[in-house]
Amino acid sequence: MGNSQVVLVTGASGYVGGQLVPRLLEEGYRVRVLARDRTRLQGRPWIRQVDVAQGDVLRPDTLPRAMADVMVAYYLVHSMSGARDFHKRDLVAAQNFGQASAAAGIQRIIYLGGLGDPQTDLSRHLRSRQQTAAVLRESGVAVTEFRAAVIVGSGGVSFEMIRHLTERLPVMVCPRWVYTRIQPIAVRDVLSYLVAALRVPDSAGQTIEIGGASVIAYADMIMGYARARGLHRILIHVPVLTPKLSSYWVHWVTPIPASIAQPLIEGLRNEVVVRDDRARTLFPEIRPMDYKNALRLALDDLNTGQVGATWDDALAASQGNVPPVTLTSGQGFIVERRQELVAAAPADVYDVFISLGGRRGWLYANWAWALRGFLDGMIGGVGLRRRRRQPHELQVGDALDSWRVEAIEPKRLLRLRAEVKVPGRSWLQFEAHPEADNRARLVQTAFFAPKGLWGLVYWYGLYPLHAKIFSGLIREIARRAEASSLGESQGRYSSSGP
Repeated sequence: MGNSQVVLVTGASGYVGGQLVPRLLEEGYRVRVLARDRTRLQGRPWIRQVDVAQGDVLRPDTLPRAMADVMVAYYLVHSMSGARDFHKRDLVAAQNFGQASAAAGIQRIIYLGGLGDPQTDLSRHLRSRQQTAAVLRESGVAVTEFRAAVIVGSGGVSFEMIRHLTERLPVMVCPRWVYTRIQPIAVRDVLSYLVAALRVPDSAGQTIEIGGASVIAYADMIMGYARARGLHRILIHVPVLTPKLSSYWVHWVTPIPASIAQPLIEGLRNEVVVRDDRARTLFPEIRPMDYKNALRLALDDLNTGQVGATWDDALAASQGNVPPVTLTSGQGFIVERRQELVAAAPADVYDVFISLGGRRGWLYANWAWALRGFLDGMIGGVGLRRRRRQPHELQVGDALDSWRVEAIEPKRLLRLRAEVKVPGRSWLQFEAHPEADNRARLVQTAFFAPKGLWGLVYWYGLYPLHAKIFSGLIREIARRAEASSLGESQGRYSSSGP
């Protein structure tokens, strides 16, 4: 297939689809994405490089326009819910998409489904994933069906369940399903297969099972995660614990709802391993990594302290559409974001937060910052060094009190990494975005990657104090930026007078 042809991606707001789009763009393909709601794609770094077609696979009348001039379409849509009608909805959606693809002259559909032997008693969701592929084939369009088990990557729901369980529970009561054999695969390898299918015509009409180099149990994935994070975990086997009861347990100790956890757990009672070598024959250049290396890549954000691009949420156009305070969690991080409109230019806001620390202090509750530094010094940490190179300038790598400057974008962004001793890793980030009428939106974000249960206890135990301090800090930055802007305006007015 030539790179000049249009490729359609459904499910671009999802985990795999959101990462597939930039991979296709890197390969030089023209990409169109199908979205029910355009706002769900806001903040994606690739949004300006693709054509966004608004449509819904459950509304067939919305599909023809999205499929115009498309040669290959990726179908990455499926329900992940315990609702009784999810199976029917998935089949209706696949039928609509397949028929619209045939009418539009699309040559191939590439679909990502679930691994599992269809001759065994598959769970409802695994069975539904494979039946979805069958319905797509009924349209007459050639289908390349990839079947994968657990996808290992930061942000994937299966991996996030492992992360939360392992981080939060020193002792885990484990039912029989955690000892079922599975063949996890790194999300990087999944994306490699999906992209490579465009270059391999022989993959059309094929069902291709893909998996990593390790065949292990879910329990091994948990213990491997614990070792990589330096956590000591104990697994206690119990003979009776149904998937439904297990899903409630997961719901209680992780952010994953029971309605999402239950189908995942039901699928884990099936042994999901690759049974043929078709993937190796069709794609000999792809050598999937083992679980240890897939895990290492998934943990890069936490282990190296790199704040990933997926952290950046879109900023809405008005104060009414953006909550002044949001507290979310995902990909191993707790994220507290505060926003405020400031009657000043972004440069004025930037000048205030770039000057924080040192002799100037932290503008609000300086006693609390000093106390935290003193206590850290008492336990052998860096303490509150109260130093910076210049009073109004910083460079990446500079020490700033108990922080280290990790990123700077002039007149826009400052990111600091904490160097105090805490059960995890933390960052504090400031951004100044332009708004209408020469105003700015000040965004202040605290990121925390807790390590184990004590990391969570630390964060939520100190959250009331942190919330008060961070609220005061953003208000004081805004106030000083406005005062500076007003002073400059008055100075310009006076200088132009008689």
